[in-house]
Amino acid sequence: MKTCLMASVATAMTLMATGSVAAQEKPGFKDTPMLPGGQWRVHDADRPAPVVVAPAATPGGPPADAVVLFDGRSLDAWKPDRIAWPIADGALTIPSRAKSGGENNLVSKQSFGDVQMHLEFRSPNPPTKTSQDRGNSGIWFMQRYELQILDGSQNPTYADGTVGAVYGWKPPLVNASRRPGEWQTYDIVFERPRFAADGSLVRPAYVTALLNGVLVQNHQAMLGTTIWRQVASYKAHADAAPIQLQDHDSPVSFRNIWVRPLPEAAIAQDLKKDGK
Repeated sequence: MKTCLMASVATAMTLMATGSVAAQEKPGFKDTPMLPGGQWRVHDADRPAPVVVAPAATPGGPPADAVVLFDGRSLDAWKPDRIAWPIADGALTIPSRAKSGGENNLVSKQSFGDVQMHLEFRSPNPPTKTSQDRGNSGIWFMQRYELQILDGSQNPTYADGTVGAVYGWKPPLVNASRRPGEWQTYDIVFERPRFAADGSLVRPAYVTALLNGVLVQNHQAMLGTTIWRQVASYKAHADAAPIQLQDHDSPVSFRNIWVRPLPEAAIAQDLKKDGK
């Protein structure tokens, strides 16, 4: 009886040890080919797992790692050029030039480089103007690179100035605009430009944008700092700068604005010509 008990204990300990070793082994392989770049193998067992980020409870809400720039209650994350943009019913609205006394952009207090951004906007209804004077605003990443906001519903204008355009450069792939007075969503990934130590451009800025869930810019290179009626060009600047919401003398409203600063690893990896 004693011998059987000792054998059972030994067997149990062996099984526990085997299970412990198995639990410590990471899923994956160590004998597969190396991926381009020479750091990891295909299905590498030692490759770090992604960081867990809790998504929002509702679609469009800020995930756990987001920087909330406007939550419907406070403008603490912003500074206006002149006067504060008024808040009502959870939305902020560009005030008239008669009240502000001139151009009155809203500038984030925090600076950003590579970001994922979510923003919701609404063009005034009923519309009273046409073309570039109707529901015009813009998102200026790093206060330089503009993605256009405009009332795009039955509002003819030049193609590279309509909603979803990289202003003055690339028209949107499609016009996915809703009607005036309806809330619209922008989901954007902006990659800042890269400059060498001597100020020369190494890699341009890129933007990917979905308007109301529809792709309007697909990893589109940007020409440089947005300038009206001019060809944009680059001039070296810091790796981070504020985001600006443009006052174009139209009472556009905004709500639910948040960003996620992106790490360097989020930037798309370009393959060399030989694929290695």
